[in-house]
Amino acid sequence: MRGKLYLCATPIGNLEDITFRVLRTLKKVDLIAAEDTRNSIKLLNHFEIKTPMTSYHEYNKIEKAYALIEKMQNGMNVALITDAGTPGISDPGEELAAMCYDAGIEVTSLPGPAACITALTLSGLPTRRFAFEAFLPMEKKERREILSELVNETRTIIIYEAPHKLVRTLKDLYETLGNRRMTLCRELTKKHETAFRTTIADLIAYYENEKPLGECVLVIEGKSRQELKEEAVASWEEISIEEHMEIYEKQGISRKDAMKQVAKDRGVSKRDIYSYLMK
Repeated sequence: MRGKLYLCATPIGNLEDITFRVLRTLKKVDLIAAEDTRNSIKLLNHFEIKTPMTSYHEYNKIEKAYALIEKMQNGMNVALITDAGTPGISDPGEELAAMCYDAGIEVTSLPGPAACITALTLSGLPTRRFAFEAFLPMEKKERREILSELVNETRTIIIYEAPHKLVRTLKDLYETLGNRRMTLCRELTKKHETAFRTTIADLIAYYENEKPLGECVLVIEGKSRQELKEEAVASWEEISIEEHMEIYEKQGISRKDAMKQVAKDRGVSKRDIYSYLMK
């Protein structure tokens, strides 16, 4: 019988957030793979869990994955935990899960805390649709590319950031996205939990005199569809109606249909376009 991989969500701050199912699983598996064994031993000791533990982190994620898979192929059950939250969310757990599927190992996920969802529900911003970006890349070119992709994002945006990098990230967001409403969530589930509803510009100004503290989750409003529509209309105003018509007529579109499309692009009626062209 092959073993199984259990992705076990652990508290992001408050130890009371761990589930009974996770506790039972951590006690019954043969091995726990932890992102940082020095950190996770505190959790295991608190709940009197004696299961053997091994490290699994960003710097050994491929080599160690093969070793863990071999153990599971030989019948061992393995639980994966991170420093905090749900494995696979902004950590190497996603690689291990994918490699297990490729090796024919069964994978199951035990739901529980996740900072991104906790912050989203706490933010007061729309929750039905959201884009989770985790930590922005540090490499400048890749960072610019990711930020440029977010300019016209209509979903609520969620970004993780460390306190010492917060101001730089806020300035990059302001430069790229403009001044958006946002909620800064920090120290989630802990004693000094804060949900700071503000704007990007006001938050930059606030941290001119305050030192950022605590791990942060930035929840930022998406661009409204109305704003996108207005920007699209404005972009067509940079050329004349005659030039606009020519774009479609060169594609073989009839003059009547071209007028209809130009009117749609510019947010006016077809009659307005017809009247202009007849002058």
